[in-house]
Amino acid sequence: MTPPPSQPAADGLPDVSSLVVGILGGTGPQGRGLAYRFARAGQQVVIGSRTAERAAAAAAGLGLGIRGLDNAATARDSDVVIVAVPWESHADVLSPLRTELAGKIVVDCVNPLGFDKQGAYALRPAEGSAAQQAAALLPEARVTAAFHHLSAVLLQDPEVDGIDIDVMVLGDERAATDVVQALAARITGMRGIYAGRLRNAHQVESLVANLISVNRRYKAHAGLRITDL
Repeated sequence: MTPPPSQPAADGLPDVSSLVVGILGGTGPQGRGLAYRFARAGQQVVIGSRTAERAAAAAAGLGLGIRGLDNAATARDSDVVIVAVPWESHADVLSPLRTELAGKIVVDCVNPLGFDKQGAYALRPAEGSAAQQAAALLPEARVTAAFHHLSAVLLQDPEVDGIDIDVMVLGDERAATDVVQALAARITGMRGIYAGRLRNAHQVESLVANLISVNRRYKAHAGLRITDL
């Protein structure tokens, strides 16, 4: 599929069409889905993994001009870096990248969850949330939180033209959250909605446990819409 022409910036938000989006954990379901959607919107995308070979294989499978590099090279070559790794490897992946991610906008979409016979439940990291752990590990990065409530199934489905969902964006720097909101709006059907400072990320991450319960009960791929906006 050929990417469409660049879309205009969302109202009042910066033009992000020329930014390179890197995705750490881009070989996983959510990472692949985000890579596909951003590339389909005409964004330059780099998939990151622990090994360049694994990243290159995932990128080749997606096409659309997506590149695959190791995590450090992805961080260096990208303007905005989305963290989509499993919670269990979150700290291990980010800790070695402090230098590469200095000054970069980092978008954490990791959901710390546990699972037992009763289903999914939220975990509370010592720092308060996955996003706050990222901020602690990457003190020179511009850490935000977003893209938590997306269905990997819908993201990866080429028959789905738009993703009908609002993306809650959190962060302590207005310029950084504006960029993330604008990136969300590049994907057909999405809006980026500012939802507070990074200290409130735990509630947003935790809500995924509720959505998993909704989706299992109703066999759906439910997301969120913010009303009256």
